[in-house]
Amino acid sequence: MEKKIIAVVGATGAQGGAVVAALLNDPSGEFAVRAITRNSDSDKSIALAKKGAEVIEADISDKSSLVKAFKGAYGAFCVTFFWEHFSPEKEMDNARNMADAAKEAELSHVIWSTLEDTRRWVPLEDNSMPTLMGKYKVPHFDAKGVSNAYFERSGVPYTLLLTSFFWENFIYFGAEPQKGPDGELAITFPLAEAKMPGIAVADIGKCVLGILKEGNKYLGKSVGIAGEHLSGMEMAEIFTKVLDKKVKYNAVPPEMYRSFGFPGAEDLGNMYQFKTQFESVFRKARNVDESRKLNPELQTFEAWLRKNRAKIPVHTETA
Repeated sequence: MEKKIIAVVGATGAQGGAVVAALLNDPSGEFAVRAITRNSDSDKSIALAKKGAEVIEADISDKSSLVKAFKGAYGAFCVTFFWEHFSPEKEMDNARNMADAAKEAELSHVIWSTLEDTRRWVPLEDNSMPTLMGKYKVPHFDAKGVSNAYFERSGVPYTLLLTSFFWENFIYFGAEPQKGPDGELAITFPLAEAKMPGIAVADIGKCVLGILKEGNKYLGKSVGIAGEHLSGMEMAEIFTKVLDKKVKYNAVPPEMYRSFGFPGAEDLGNMYQFKTQFESVFRKARNVDESRKLNPELQTFEAWLRKNRAKIPVHTETA
């Protein structure tokens, strides 16, 4: 039987890479991978080709290149890269390009990796959370949420995929346990006592595979995925257990987090405030049981941390 081609945007990135891996490693061999990247000569692209992916160059800022890359495929996984440029407008333009190209290429199923438009719950005039860039509350959320409409209106069969906090942020994004002024290790989040949905990046790819395997079941629907919902205290306790070092939870106020000064600190401070104030809404949208049905290999945070223990920067530095 001829394999269904899935075009994967951002194939050398975190989410796209996880989708490529899940598709290539699927024992059923139902799908073939068309890895979309801006540079087919990069080491990561060459590695994907060696693993069996068809590597195609395209740029999400160029709709015509996407149409060519999507042509002949059954479906596509679409994602944007906010942290590369910090521009909600660019992110929305890129999402529109992908939706329009998917329709033009007559794809049968597009999975769009998205998040909530927080302004549905926190209007711009609500001063309990600062407005950023003049018209956003959580820019990297809001731009994706607004962009859902491009897929919904395009006429292309779509699924909206709501992702969760990547546990890989503890490896690559500066969220790892760090020593405070008291010399003790702590993870720092402005979450108060709220529980936050989280997931291993690899499991995002496997959940996407699960959605594709279900055929039409998730068309026109929104699916939220998470491996576990944990509080800051619970995550700190798991770090303590797995690293065999005491790790505390430093629950700072959102306004303090916004003042930390790293690129995106205000955006992320608002994001955590949203996750705390609207905890029930955010968590309800990300169902662990449904995620496990899509991906029976779904990992808990402890299982993920044990597997990645040596990659946590604080562990490698102090071992």
